[in-house]
Amino acid sequence: MENGQHLIGCISCSEVVWVGRSTFRNLVTFGDSYTDVNNPGDHSISWPTFAAQDGGFQLFLFAQSGAVCSKNITPSVAPSVFESQLPSYFSQLDPNETLYTLWIGTNNVGCNNLLTGQAIPGVTVVDTTECAVGWVTALYEGGARNFLQNSETPLQRTVLYSANSYPNPAWHADRNTTEWNIFMTKLVNTGNALSRALLQILAPTLPGLFDSYAFFTDMLNNPSQYLNGTVAPNITTPIQSCVYTANSSAPPKCTTVTGDAEDSYFW
Repeated sequence: MENGQHLIGCISCSEVVWVGRSTFRNLVTFGDSYTDVNNPGDHSISWPTFAAQDGGFQLFLFAQSGAVCSKNITPSVAPSVFESQLPSYFSQLDPNETLYTLWIGTNNVGCNNLLTGQAIPGVTVVDTTECAVGWVTALYEGGARNFLQNSETPLQRTVLYSANSYPNPAWHADRNTTEWNIFMTKLVNTGNALSRALLQILAPTLPGLFDSYAFFTDMLNNPSQYLNGTVAPNITTPIQSCVYTANSSAPPKCTTVTGDAEDSYFW
Protein backbone atom coordinates (compact mmCIF):
# COMPACT_ATOMS: atom_id res chain seq x y z
CA MET A 1 0.00 0.00 0.00
CA GLU A 2 1.86 3.05 -1.21
CA ASN A 3 0.49 5.55 1.32
CA GLY A 4 0.60 3.24 4.32
CA GLN A 5 3.00 5.41 6.28
CA HIS A 6 0.44 8.13 6.96
CA LEU A 7 -2.18 5.78 8.34
CA ILE A 8 -1.05 4.88 11.84
CA GLY A 9 0.77 7.45 13.92
CA CYS A 10 1.37 8.75 17.40
CA ILE A 11 -1.11 11.54 18.13
CA SER A 12 1.44 13.77 19.84
CA CYS A 13 4.24 13.41 17.30
CA SER A 14 4.88 13.10 13.61
CA GLU A 15 6.66 9.79 13.39
CA VAL A 16 4.89 6.62 12.38
CA VAL A 17 4.33 3.93 14.98
CA TRP A 18 4.36 0.36 13.74
CA VAL A 19 3.04 -2.43 15.95
CA GLY A 20 5.04 -5.64 15.72
CA ARG A 21 3.28 -8.94 15.23
CA SER A 22 4.30 -10.22 18.68
CA THR A 23 3.50 -7.02 20.60
CA PHE A 24 -0.21 -7.70 21.12
CA ARG A 25 -2.12 -10.93 21.58
CA ASN A 26 -5.65 -9.51 21.96
CA LEU A 27 -7.73 -7.09 19.87
CA VAL A 28 -10.83 -5.61 21.54
CA THR A 29 -13.14 -3.77 19.15
CA PHE A 30 -15.83 -1.17 19.83
CA GLY A 31 -17.88 0.82 17.32
CA ASP A 32 -20.54 0.50 14.63
CA SER A 33 -21.09 -1.32 11.32
CA TYR A 34 -17.61 -0.45 10.10
CA THR A 35 -16.30 -2.85 12.77
CA ASP A 36 -19.23 -5.21 13.44
CA VAL A 37 -18.01 -8.68 12.42
CA ASN A 38 -21.37 -10.41 12.78
CA ASN A 39 -23.40 -7.82 10.84
CA PRO A 40 -21.06 -5.63 8.77
CA GLY A 41 -22.53 -2.75 6.82
CA ASP A 42 -21.66 -4.23 3.43
CA HIS A 43 -22.55 -7.83 4.38
CA SER A 44 -18.98 -8.86 3.61
CA ILE A 45 -15.95 -9.63 5.80
CA SER A 46 -15.21 -6.92 8.36
CA TRP A 47 -11.69 -5.59 8.92
CA PRO A 48 -11.15 -7.11 12.44
CA THR A 49 -11.30 -10.56 10.88
CA PHE A 50 -8.38 -9.73 8.59
CA ALA A 51 -6.54 -7.95 11.41
CA ALA A 52 -6.81 -11.03 13.62
CA GLN A 53 -5.58 -13.29 10.85
CA ASP A 54 -2.64 -11.11 9.86
CA GLY A 55 -1.69 -10.07 13.39
CA GLY A 56 -2.33 -13.33 15.18
CA PHE A 57 -4.77 -11.66 17.58
CA GLN A 58 -7.58 -13.16 19.63
CA LEU A 59 -10.70 -11.08 18.96
CA PHE A 60 -13.05 -9.69 21.60
CA LEU A 61 -15.95 -8.14 19.70
CA PHE A 62 -18.31 -5.46 21.02
CA ALA A 63 -19.03 -3.25 17.98
CA GLN A 64 -22.66 -3.22 16.82
CA SER A 65 -24.13 -2.01 13.54
CA GLY A 66 -26.07 1.20 13.95
CA ALA A 67 -24.30 2.13 17.18
CA VAL A 68 -23.69 5.68 18.37
CA CYS A 69 -21.26 6.78 21.06
CA SER A 70 -23.93 7.52 23.66
CA LYS A 71 -27.71 7.43 23.49
CA ASN A 72 -27.73 10.32 25.93
CA ILE A 73 -26.71 12.68 23.13
CA THR A 74 -27.61 10.93 19.85
CA PRO A 75 -30.54 8.47 19.98
CA SER A 76 -30.26 5.02 18.42
CA VAL A 77 -31.99 1.67 18.78
CA ALA A 78 -28.64 -0.10 18.41
CA PRO A 79 -26.39 -0.85 21.41
CA SER A 80 -24.30 2.28 22.02
CA VAL A 81 -20.66 2.37 23.12
CA PHE A 82 -21.18 3.84 26.59
CA GLU A 83 -24.56 2.38 27.55
CA SER A 84 -24.05 -1.13 26.13
CA GLN A 85 -20.68 -1.99 24.62
CA LEU A 86 -18.47 -0.81 27.47
CA PRO A 87 -20.67 -2.32 30.22
CA SER A 88 -20.58 -5.62 28.31
CA TYR A 89 -16.79 -5.71 28.52
CA PHE A 90 -15.74 -7.74 31.55
CA SER A 91 -12.75 -9.73 30.27
CA GLN A 92 -9.61 -9.42 32.35
CA LEU A 93 -6.84 -9.25 29.77
CA ASP A 94 -3.18 -8.42 30.18
CA PRO A 95 -3.12 -4.67 29.35
CA ASN A 96 0.35 -4.97 27.86
CA GLU A 97 -0.84 -7.58 25.37
CA THR A 98 -4.17 -5.98 24.45
CA LEU A 99 -5.04 -3.31 21.90
CA TYR A 100 -8.40 -1.55 22.22
CA THR A 101 -9.86 0.06 19.12
CA LEU A 102 -12.85 2.33 18.49
CA TRP A 103 -14.42 3.36 15.20
CA ILE A 104 -17.52 5.44 15.89
CA GLY A 105 -19.20 8.55 14.53
CA THR A 106 -21.06 7.62 11.36
CA ASN A 107 -24.41 7.26 13.11
CA ASN A 108 -23.74 10.22 15.42
CA VAL A 109 -23.48 12.71 12.58
CA GLY A 110 -25.74 10.99 10.04
CA CYS A 111 -29.39 11.07 9.07
CA ASN A 112 -31.80 10.65 11.99
CA ASN A 113 -29.24 12.42 14.21
CA LEU A 114 -27.06 15.54 13.85
CA LEU A 115 -27.49 15.91 10.09
CA THR A 116 -31.28 16.02 10.25
CA GLY A 117 -31.62 17.69 13.65
CA GLN A 118 -32.79 14.65 15.59
CA ALA A 119 -30.06 14.50 18.22
CA ILE A 120 -30.86 15.55 21.79
CA PRO A 121 -31.57 19.33 21.70
CA GLY A 122 -28.38 21.35 22.04
CA VAL A 123 -26.06 18.48 21.11
CA THR A 124 -23.39 19.28 18.51
CA VAL A 125 -20.43 17.54 16.91
CA VAL A 126 -18.38 18.82 19.85
CA ASP A 127 -20.39 16.59 22.19
CA THR A 128 -20.18 13.50 20.00
CA THR A 129 -16.42 13.94 19.56
CA GLU A 130 -15.86 14.42 23.29
CA CYS A 131 -17.85 11.24 23.86
CA ALA A 132 -15.57 9.23 21.57
CA VAL A 133 -12.44 10.56 23.25
CA GLY A 134 -14.04 9.79 26.61
CA TRP A 135 -13.94 6.12 25.60
CA VAL A 136 -10.18 6.22 26.12
CA THR A 137 -10.55 7.61 29.63
CA ALA A 138 -13.23 5.07 30.57
CA LEU A 139 -11.12 2.11 29.49
CA TYR A 140 -7.93 3.57 30.96
CA GLU A 141 -9.59 3.81 34.35
CA GLY A 142 -10.45 0.12 33.95
CA GLY A 143 -6.82 -0.81 33.38
CA ALA A 144 -6.47 -0.63 29.59
CA ARG A 145 -3.32 1.00 28.25
CA ASN A 146 -3.13 0.59 24.46
CA PHE A 147 -5.66 2.36 22.24
CA LEU A 148 -6.24 2.93 18.55
CA GLN A 149 -8.95 5.32 17.42
CA ASN A 150 -10.19 5.61 13.86
CA SER A 151 -11.05 8.96 12.35
CA GLU A 152 -14.34 9.34 10.53
CA THR A 153 -14.36 8.46 6.85
CA PRO A 154 -15.28 10.93 4.06
CA LEU A 155 -18.98 10.22 4.48
CA GLN A 156 -19.81 12.95 1.97
CA ARG A 157 -18.56 10.57 -0.72
CA THR A 158 -20.82 7.68 0.24
CA VAL A 159 -23.95 6.84 -1.72
CA LEU A 160 -26.15 8.21 1.07
CA TYR A 161 -24.48 11.62 1.42
CA SER A 162 -23.07 12.39 -2.02
CA ALA A 163 -24.46 15.31 -4.01
CA ASN A 164 -25.61 12.80 -6.64
CA SER A 165 -27.39 10.55 -4.16
CA TYR A 166 -30.72 8.92 -4.90
CA PRO A 167 -33.56 7.44 -2.79
CA ASN A 168 -32.00 4.39 -1.12
CA PRO A 169 -32.73 1.98 1.75
CA ALA A 170 -31.34 4.38 4.35
CA TRP A 171 -33.35 7.40 3.18
CA HIS A 172 -35.95 7.48 0.43
CA ALA A 173 -37.85 10.66 1.26
CA ASP A 174 -37.28 13.96 -0.53
CA ARG A 175 -34.14 15.88 0.48
CA ASN A 176 -31.66 18.41 -0.82
CA THR A 177 -28.71 16.16 -1.65
CA THR A 178 -26.36 19.10 -2.25
CA GLU A 179 -27.18 20.53 1.18
CA TRP A 180 -26.65 17.14 2.82
CA ASN A 181 -23.32 16.73 1.04
CA ILE A 182 -22.02 20.13 2.13
CA PHE A 183 -23.23 19.75 5.72
CA MET A 184 -21.77 16.25 6.03
CA THR A 185 -18.42 17.46 4.72
CA LYS A 186 -18.37 20.08 7.48
CA LEU A 187 -19.48 17.66 10.20
CA VAL A 188 -16.90 15.01 9.37
CA ASN A 189 -13.95 17.35 8.96
CA THR A 190 -14.84 19.34 12.06
CA GLY A 191 -15.22 16.16 14.11
CA ASN A 192 -11.89 14.79 12.91
CA ALA A 193 -10.09 18.05 13.71
CA LEU A 194 -11.66 18.19 17.17
CA SER A 195 -10.79 14.55 17.82
CA ARG A 196 -7.13 15.07 16.98
CA ALA A 197 -6.97 18.15 19.22
CA LEU A 198 -8.66 16.40 22.15
CA LEU A 199 -6.51 13.29 21.85
CA GLN A 200 -3.38 15.45 22.05
CA ILE A 201 -4.44 16.49 25.55
CA LEU A 202 -4.10 12.91 26.75
CA ALA A 203 -0.80 11.31 27.75
CA PRO A 204 1.59 10.98 24.76
CA THR A 205 1.76 7.21 25.26
CA LEU A 206 -2.00 6.89 24.86
CA PRO A 207 -4.01 6.54 21.76
CA GLY A 208 -2.78 6.10 18.26
CA LEU A 209 -4.93 7.39 15.43
CA PHE A 210 -5.74 5.52 12.24
CA ASP A 211 -6.46 8.16 9.63
CA SER A 212 -9.44 6.46 8.02
CA TYR A 213 -10.37 9.68 6.23
CA ALA A 214 -7.05 9.82 4.38
CA PHE A 215 -7.10 6.08 3.71
CA PHE A 216 -10.62 6.10 2.23
CA THR A 217 -9.86 9.24 0.24
CA ASP A 218 -6.81 7.61 -1.28
CA MET A 219 -8.81 4.51 -2.20
CA LEU A 220 -11.59 6.59 -3.74
CA ASN A 221 -9.14 8.75 -5.69
CA ASN A 222 -7.05 5.79 -6.86
CA PRO A 223 -9.46 2.83 -7.01
CA SER A 224 -7.40 0.84 -9.52
CA GLN A 225 -4.63 0.57 -6.94
CA TYR A 226 -6.95 -1.15 -4.45
CA LEU A 227 -9.77 -2.85 -6.36
CA ASN A 228 -8.85 -5.94 -8.36
CA GLY A 229 -12.12 -7.39 -9.63
CA THR A 230 -12.90 -8.51 -13.14
CA VAL A 231 -14.69 -5.31 -14.22
CA ALA A 232 -13.72 -1.64 -14.14
CA PRO A 233 -13.38 -0.12 -10.64
CA ASN A 234 -16.66 1.31 -9.35
CA ILE A 235 -16.75 3.83 -6.49
CA THR A 236 -20.34 5.05 -6.89
CA THR A 237 -22.59 1.98 -6.92
CA PRO A 238 -22.71 -0.49 -4.01
CA ILE A 239 -22.53 -4.23 -4.52
CA GLN A 240 -26.09 -4.47 -3.20
CA SER A 241 -27.98 -1.52 -4.66
CA CYS A 242 -31.64 -0.61 -4.22
CA VAL A 243 -33.09 2.48 -5.88
CA TYR A 244 -36.40 3.72 -4.48
CA THR A 245 -38.95 6.16 -5.82
CA ALA A 246 -39.02 9.15 -3.48
CA ASN A 247 -42.04 9.34 -1.18
CA SER A 248 -43.57 6.25 -2.74
CA SER A 249 -44.55 2.82 -1.47
CA ALA A 250 -43.47 1.24 -4.74
CA PRO A 251 -40.91 -1.54 -4.34
CA PRO A 252 -37.31 -0.55 -5.08
CA LYS A 253 -35.29 -1.71 -8.06
CA CYS A 254 -32.48 -3.79 -6.64
CA THR A 255 -29.35 -5.27 -8.17
CA THR A 256 -26.61 -7.43 -6.67
CA VAL A 257 -23.09 -7.90 -7.97
CA THR A 258 -21.74 -11.42 -7.54
CA GLY A 259 -18.61 -13.42 -8.23
CA ASP A 260 -15.19 -11.98 -8.96
CA ALA A 261 -16.75 -8.69 -10.07
CA GLU A 262 -17.44 -7.89 -6.39
CA ASP A 263 -13.79 -7.00 -5.91
CA SER A 264 -14.19 -4.12 -8.36
CA TYR A 265 -16.70 -2.31 -6.13
CA PHE A 266 -15.70 0.02 -3.33
CA TRP A 267 -19.09 0.09 -1.57
